[in-house]
Amino acid sequence: MSDVARPELRVVSPPDAEGMAGWDEVYRETVVMIYRYIYARVGNRPDAEDLTTHVYMRALPRLRVEAAAAEVRSYLVTTAKTVLADHWRDHYDVQLAELDDTLAAPIVEEPTPGDEEAGVRRAARILNSLPDHYRRVLELRFLRGYSLRETAGELGITVGNAKVLQHRALRRAALTEGED
Repeated sequence: MSDVARPELRVVSPPDAEGMAGWDEVYRETVVMIYRYIYARVGNRPDAEDLTTHVYMRALPRLRVEAAAAEVRSYLVTTAKTVLADHWRDHYDVQLAELDDTLAAPIVEEPTPGDEEAGVRRAARILNSLPDHYRRVLELRFLRGYSLRETAGELGITVGNAKVLQHRALRRAALTEGED
């Protein structure tokens, strides 16, 4: 453990007509902890600052007046987890409208030999338009049938990174296809 004493929070008083002194104290005593927690997960300063602000905007109006210091910290970390989950969902979410157009397209029952050749050319065109790392992950996953674990091993990256890379490659491929 560290020799540095951690300041102990006091019971928060609700805001009154004279100001927000209680909330200001909670903020000052916890902001560094929350910022570091978020920064460790998003890896960049602008997002960490914005998300830290969102944590306090969401948490402060709901803090219980009788809450102890440990409860306040716990509530803020839980709120930070929720804010981070919302951030990642918004950041990586595929819009439903994009899926609806694809699902509404008619399905061809029996492909003709010309369709197969056109499909191969179309796939090659899309893959060739992608950056090397995106093309490689899609080739391994879908043309060679590798699992995520096998793909990650082949590329020398983590499974989580392979999953994110695949998602980004598919999104880029879909955007490329949409341009055509």
